[in-house]
Amino acid sequence: MEKFDIAIIGGGPGGYVAAIKAAQKGLKVILVERERIGGLCLNWGCIPTKTLLISARHYRNLLRSEDFGITGVDLSNARVDWESLSKRKDKVVDRLVSGIEMLFKKNGVESIKGSARVIDGSTLQVDNETIGFKNLIIATGAQSAYPKIPGLEEAIESGKALDSKGFLKLESLPEKMVVVGGDVYAVEYATLLNSIGVDVTLVHGGSTILSHTESELAKTLQKQLKRDGLKIVSDAEIKEFNGDAVMVERKGKTQALQGDRFLVFLGLKPNLEGLESLNLQLDERGFIKTDEKMKTSIANVFAIGDVNGKLPLAHVASAEGITAVENILGIESKLDYKKIPRVVYSFPELASVGITEEEAKEKGIDYSVGKFPLSANGMAIAEGETAGFVKIISDNQYGEVIGVHMAASVASDMISKAVAVMNLEGTVYDLAKTVHPHPTFAETIMEAAFASIDKPIHM
Repeated sequence: MEKFDIAIIGGGPGGYVAAIKAAQKGLKVILVERERIGGLCLNWGCIPTKTLLISARHYRNLLRSEDFGITGVDLSNARVDWESLSKRKDKVVDRLVSGIEMLFKKNGVESIKGSARVIDGSTLQVDNETIGFKNLIIATGAQSAYPKIPGLEEAIESGKALDSKGFLKLESLPEKMVVVGGDVYAVEYATLLNSIGVDVTLVHGGSTILSHTESELAKTLQKQLKRDGLKIVSDAEIKEFNGDAVMVERKGKTQALQGDRFLVFLGLKPNLEGLESLNLQLDERGFIKTDEKMKTSIANVFAIGDVNGKLPLAHVASAEGITAVENILGIESKLDYKKIPRVVYSFPELASVGITEEEAKEKGIDYSVGKFPLSANGMAIAEGETAGFVKIISDNQYGEVIGVHMAASVASDMISKAVAVMNLEGTVYDLAKTVHPHPTFAETIMEAAFASIDKPIHM
């Protein structure tokens, strides 16, 4: 039996990053993945959906080309070719998967395909092969969870109701689709489908979409999506899946939402199969309980990514993987979840880091808010992307930035600046004094900092 310093179960963005990091530090590593390296994010999640959203954005821009002084383009035959989009998506995914495989070879990471079953705290089995380990990193991820709703199980079995993985396998687009749920995944898919011409209804149980997102951001996006033609049904209780309809109860009345297909996002559950012998401590939701060092209830076992239920995002899983490896190496390493960016890849994009105004009030923090709209930003006006704003929350004792929330077409790139400033315990005075290139969307951050201190320049 071969023994490794670290065995990793799961090859998603948590597992494969942990494997590469550990190998770079001279540890002997083996990674077990039952499907394809890259996991859910790379193969069926983050990368495929963002690739499709990029195509949707190009199509959206084509349709408004006359707004930018481009004439002579015959838009009457402009359409989205789903087969071509899917092929491009597959090429992007294949290229990135090949890149990870190359990095494994370069760094000496051993990988094996199969389903792992942990025998005890130092041994696991993959098919007929037994593998010994000093440390174990569990990166098995999570899968769609479905509540008991009449007709839902039958709809899933018939292929009428889909999750994201099922959607990406579709050979053609449905004419009408009902997206069930109001979380990030539901909103991103509804944005995509609406932008490429599918008749979409987004139905969810909250008063606004994205209940865990900063409230003003969520309201701003909901208004914009409605302007763009997306039908949103809020405050709805899902009662039944019946043939071509989702039956919902809303304001005391039953309503039938028609669709050729249903795309369902109603929660996640951890993948714990094969881990039973460890008898790990779980949290109240059934996810593996970990501390800020990624340690589980067993000293040499770590859990990262969606399986620990903390923040189901690819970049979080990668950061947790590095944190786990550093602690295995004896390096004191912790992850501060308050300084992790969260992004919704909608039109416009939403991005947040740190606390919201509501949380600042609950904590009794003496704070200030600086806000600046994109409608007063030169680049946003030139791009025709004026929906959105930047909001900065800072404490009044030092002016330290404790929260940044933004809606902008490039918010996913802009938020990293805020994260860096917060990691350095920077202040709104630092941001206001930082000279920004002009014209850029990022100038809105500087203006919001000036708004927090006194007044923005361009308002």
